[in-house]
Amino acid sequence: MLVKDMTEFKKIIENIEKNKDYMRPQAFAIGLATVAQNGSLLDSYFPSPNFQTNFATAAILAYILGYKNGTHSYQVSNEQINEILSYFTPFADDNKEHANIDILKSMQKILQNQSKNRKTIVVSFIAAAENDSGPREVPDAYLRLHLLSHRLVKPHCINLTGLFSILPNVVWTSEGAIAIQDLNLRKMEALYEGRNLVVHSIDKFPRMTDFVIPTGVRIADASRVRLGAYLGEGTTVMHEGFVNFNAGCEGPNMIEGRISAGVFVKKGSDLGGGCSTMGTLSGGGNIIISIGENCLLGANSGLGIPLGDRCTIEAGLYITSGTKVLFNNTVLKAKDFAGKNDILFRRNSQTGCIEAISKANSVELNTVLHHN
Repeated sequence: MLVKDMTEFKKIIENIEKNKDYMRPQAFAIGLATVAQNGSLLDSYFPSPNFQTNFATAAILAYILGYKNGTHSYQVSNEQINEILSYFTPFADDNKEHANIDILKSMQKILQNQSKNRKTIVVSFIAAAENDSGPREVPDAYLRLHLLSHRLVKPHCINLTGLFSILPNVVWTSEGAIAIQDLNLRKMEALYEGRNLVVHSIDKFPRMTDFVIPTGVRIADASRVRLGAYLGEGTTVMHEGFVNFNAGCEGPNMIEGRISAGVFVKKGSDLGGGCSTMGTLSGGGNIIISIGENCLLGANSGLGIPLGDRCTIEAGLYITSGTKVLFNNTVLKAKDFAGKNDILFRRNSQTGCIEAISKANSVELNTVLHHN
């Protein structure tokens, strides 16, 4: 179908959205997935994900692919791409950028030159938030991780329930994703052709920088930031820093320690070398650890409670929820300080006990060292 003008285009969208079975997705994207020898999908790359926007494009994609509602992913043929593009004829000469249209055109060209590392075009829809029960397939699982790393959603703001059972273990190499069972053959092919195929890792999650490069950040060692990390503008992750998926920082921040899964750090806070934050995965813990604004975790310290603003944990001190803390001659548990502002946690060098002291001064990042 060749759409003549914008009036006809708008009418088509109106008719699609009038369908009682159709529900706008909260997110969708057009991407490129890697296909293993057995036909399974290993990953998905979405250069321009859409979150609560571009609903007209979503409607056209849904109409051609048969999507109504819920979370679904589709492998798209060249014929379907041509049909989809025919609906966007009115946009051809408007001299504006249309990311989704441009992606479809680019991917058509890519698929004309297939390599041994087979690719397929995918379109993934994520159900409206009230109906979203979590990932169902590899493409929509990857779309959720992309939304986080593109800063379209913050940690804990997209449903990741069941993510680990959806994502396959993948060999991440200098030639992209390879299925574990396909590695020996691919390695022999590379050696025969004079190429050195390098294995970077075997993991469910790739490096974020292989899929998403956020603006305004510095990352000293890309292998230490997983796809699904949220890095706000002005963030620096040093060599010993680590940021897991569904975790990150608002920016600007200096990260020289570990931000575990589920942890979010607000602006202006500094995580010193080798420090650690307790995530929500190990041991089945469900307490969400967060760090407020302008906090400092000293080198090799640790945190197991949510911190308020302008708090400090001295170097080498690990605070868990059950840690006994002396405060104004009263012994409390560290969890009693969860979310409290202006607290210094330190170990008394004479008595050995852990103390909490109210303080008024805040941490400020060195603007020269931390400038991006």
